This record gives sequence, structure tokens and C-alpha cells, in this order.
Amino acid sequence: MTAQLRDATSADIPAIAAIYAHHVLHGTGTFEEVPPDDAEMADRIAKVQAAGCACLVAEQDGLVLGFGYFAPFRGRAAYRFTAEDSIYVRDDIRGQGVGKALVAELLARAEAMGIRQMVAVIGDSENVGSIGLHVSLGFRQVGVLKAVGMKFGRWVDVVQMQKALGEGDRTLPS
Repeated sequence: MTAQLRDATSADIPAIAAIYAHHVLHGTGTFEEVPPDDAEMADRIAKVQAAGCACLVAEQDGLVLGFGYFAPFRGRAAYRFTAEDSIYVRDDIRGQGVGKALVAELLARAEAMGIRQMVAVIGDSENVGSIGLHVSLGFRQVGVLKAVGMKFGRWVDVVQMQKALGEGDRTLPS
């Protein structure tokens, strides 16, 4: 599938919110249980962009197929060279390369701004699509938090993955 990747704009908020709502209501990739409304999604994206991070959409023929972003991993200064990625695609086009294209572009943009480590916090150890996508882009699994979430009446794990960007930990940032 050939989709155009671009920075998300306010016009994309309804499509982004709808894609995310599907994952909230039907998936374990997010542990939210109530979909945020358009205003909340707009606020979240504004915070990501205000932090200098990227929020992208994949678009084809005027339709948003998916979105992804990276944001600071944690707020404390010691984490300033580490970011976390998040990716969501429309359910009807999963497995067609849209998510991989989004994550690859997020990695390139994060590296360009000096991020040295990208972390993926993947809901559900059974989420083979997201885990496989990250492995295909060079992430490695660094941990599993067993049964830390409860969704749809069952315990859900969190898979932690990590990828070094640029010089990673081989040198100190300048």
C-alpha cells in the first residue's frame, strides 16, 4: 500500500480520534477503556508537537489510514535522549505496511533531533503484529510486565521493546 506520510494537522483530529477509539473499544494495544473525544485527542497531539516531537498521519486518497507519534519517554531531565513511540492504524488495513512506514519515519525524525533510544511499550504480549513490526525495524524485546493491565475481563501483559538510534549509548551526546 502506498500512503503519503505527513505531519498531523487539526483537520486530522476526527479521523485520528476514530482510529484510536476503535483500538480502545476493541483492542489491547492501549489500556484506555473509554475513547477520548476529539478535544482530548487534539490536546494530546498539541502536547507532543509542543515538545518538538513528531505526530504523523498516513494518508491515501484523502483518507487517514493511521497515525503515530513519538513523545518524551518520561518527564525527568535524565530521560531527555529517550522517546516512546505509539502507532495506530485503521483495523481494515492492518498488516499492509502502513504502521511500519509510520514507525520508520518516526525513527528517522527522532534520530535527526538527537534522540538516542526509542522505546515501545506494547499492550498485550499476544499483540504479534505490533511486536513483529518493531522487531522488523530493529527493536529488541527488553522486558515483559506480566498481568499489569485488566481489560476485557482478562489480565494483559505489557511488552517493552527498545532500539538504539544513531550513536545510541556508544558516545555521549554533545
